[in-house]
Amino acid sequence: MENENTGTKENWYYIIIRDPGTSTEQFVGFSDGNQEKFIPAFKTKEEARACFAMMPKDLFSGNYDTQAVIENDLLDTAIENDHRVYLLDEKGKILNEFNETFFNLY
Repeated sequence: MENENTGTKENWYYIIIRDPGTSTEQFVGFSDGNQEKFIPAFKTKEEARACFAMMPKDLFSGNYDTQAVIENDLLDTAIENDHRVYLLDEKGKILNEFNETFFNLY
């Protein structure tokens, strides 16, 4: 997407938000079982919804929505909460890892 004010291109990703529009709104993150915490991100809203639909619902409470977020905001939130960011496809396969090298750019 191009930013109308600056003319620069910004990278947007789709993520799952818990309790959107409330004071408890937060990005949905996971642990892989090895104590690595991550936020799943997706290229499209459809991929995010398809992957979320495959996740076991007994793990979740609250309301959820898929929303676009600017890459910098996603990375800032991940860093603040000691999470990595993984770009996933609709089946949950990791396509890209935004980890130490990527975070050192910010």
